[in-house]
Amino acid sequence: MVSGSSYFQASFFFFVLGCLVSDSLAGDPYVFYDWTVSYLTTSPLGDKQQVIGINGQFPGPILNITTNWNVVVNVKNDLDEPLLLTWNGIQHRKNSWQDGVLGTNCPIPAGWNWTYEFQVKDQIGSFFYFPSLNFQRAAGGYGGIIINNRDVIPLPFGMPDGDITIFISDWYTKSHKGLRKDVEKGADLGVPDGILINGLGPYRYDQALVKDGIAYQIINVDPGKTYRFRVHNVGISTSLNFRIQNHNLLLVETEGSYTVQQNYSNMDIHVGQSYSFLVTMDQSASSDYYIVASPRFVNSSDWTKLNGVSILHYSNSQGPASGPLPDPPNDYSTVFSMNQARSIRWNVSAGAARPNPQGSFKYGEITVTDVYVILNRPAELIDGKHRTTLNGISYLPPSTPLKLAQQFKIPGVYKLDFPNKLMNRPPKLDTSLINGTFKGFMEIIFQNNDTTVQSYHLDGYAFFVVGMDFGVWTENSRGTYNKWDGVARSTTQVFPGAWTAILVSLDNAGIWNLRAQNLDSWYLGQEAYVSVVNPEVDQSEVPIPENSIYCGILSSLQKDQAQRVNFSGTTSISDSSKTVFFMLIIALIGHSFSARKHKQRWKYKPKRGKETRMTSAATDEQKNKREAKPVKVPLTRNKPRKSPTVSGSCCSNHPPNLDLWSGF
Repeated sequence: MVSGSSYFQASFFFFVLGCLVSDSLAGDPYVFYDWTVSYLTTSPLGDKQQVIGINGQFPGPILNITTNWNVVVNVKNDLDEPLLLTWNGIQHRKNSWQDGVLGTNCPIPAGWNWTYEFQVKDQIGSFFYFPSLNFQRAAGGYGGIIINNRDVIPLPFGMPDGDITIFISDWYTKSHKGLRKDVEKGADLGVPDGILINGLGPYRYDQALVKDGIAYQIINVDPGKTYRFRVHNVGISTSLNFRIQNHNLLLVETEGSYTVQQNYSNMDIHVGQSYSFLVTMDQSASSDYYIVASPRFVNSSDWTKLNGVSILHYSNSQGPASGPLPDPPNDYSTVFSMNQARSIRWNVSAGAARPNPQGSFKYGEITVTDVYVILNRPAELIDGKHRTTLNGISYLPPSTPLKLAQQFKIPGVYKLDFPNKLMNRPPKLDTSLINGTFKGFMEIIFQNNDTTVQSYHLDGYAFFVVGMDFGVWTENSRGTYNKWDGVARSTTQVFPGAWTAILVSLDNAGIWNLRAQNLDSWYLGQEAYVSVVNPEVDQSEVPIPENSIYCGILSSLQKDQAQRVNFSGTTSISDSSKTVFFMLIIALIGHSFSARKHKQRWKYKPKRGKETRMTSAATDEQKNKREAKPVKVPLTRNKPRKSPTVSGSCCSNHPPNLDLWSGF
């Protein structure tokens, strides 16, 4: 029998053990990825060309994570030019240091690596990442981001039987370097060479239009089951219509917002936009079915023959797909598309990243503090160069990123004088920022004076799309605004000769990129930055990372590239974990001494818990490409996930030791 004193000490030991372990496991999980960005040789349209891949994959790996997780991505740049990755739709709460655009980060030089670390705070939904510099997105480098609900917040629909990510894009066989030179000279991008689905060319639905030998995508499904399709337009300039032959698309989410659930036979997806659909396999499977992405708002024969085509294959299919493709919308004008966009509504009763309903934020009752009417114009000559503008200003990126200049209080790098309307003056090159009011409520009206659909994106926020119409916006246009269930998203389309109005709550301090998603417009200067400064000291705002790269005026602060640390091959113990370890040893020694003193034998044999196996988050989305053969993609099965899914070997609830970063 154990004495009272020994029993008390043993109980105290396990009490302390429990407290220490609980404390060490508290906080949001960390997941680690190790990526190498490099050129690959592949044949999306049948002829070999150079693309940008990640870890040998094109498209890149899927980030499959959950609300509030911390994501650490160690990026090695094996290209021959500088690189930045940006995370389209990820808000980086109080942490614009991780945004991956020239206004916040110095580029990662060729041969160097840099580690991103960010938290997907209070977000759910479907997003993607891509390279933000030098027209590189035209060569690939993109991949998907899935942010799952936490277990405590149910989905506003039944758990799907599988999760399928689809990337649709226009595609040019000319290299991204050649395309950017053409754009700099004022040349139009012209008709794409094809439309890709998941980096692959079209199924040979028409022998006259599609040459033999092109690898295409097959999506394998089971009859009677329902799958979630996350569809991203990762192209550079073309609006695409997405549809699945004989199947309805039940829209459930777009860019982090659950929507009112409505069936569509097809959906126009504009450059930079993301949607989630539930698709039920309710057909007879007399044959396979076409999955189609086709260009919109064009009636030239050169365009209409361009179709991205994949195959939906039931496990009990009785034959290959054949016959004509499912028809696109009959209306080649933008009227149908605008009406479709207006029909997309916010699901105000659904919880998302938080338990409270999305509609508990009553944006229509908030007083607007700032109004910007932003007009674009097609490319024009400014100082002898072809440039695009917003409110007459073509953005000129300084050699020192805006965020670094703000941090170090360097004068003259930028001005906080972006005009709130088009000024009566010649267009000019300038580094002019929108001076946002912290916790203000901004109204932005995009007026499209171009001849094509343009998409606009704001980093750091989800904004409310409250109105769009043809013609010129006036103050009377506010009478048409949707002030109740306008969908919240980060990318909106603006039709030619039309306007789109958004409302955004500026509660996220930082410097945030406002840009055209159409790559030619963006590359030639159609962007600005919104500076949102908290006038009070905010201890929760993330400080400058210890591994920051310095350039421009601050180049002298830059150290040589440190030895690369491969997270997926390195284990690290955080400070708190070390504390737990040493305190456990001390407690164990103390208990052993006490047990000997009372001459009692006492043994503790802990129960073995179940082993948690961790697999690559990208595994479920990897594709094997073979010449002239269909590519079959295994599905991600939706199951409650109790532990992080990581690429590599480890996950932790604590940040990595900063000394192990790819430091500078």
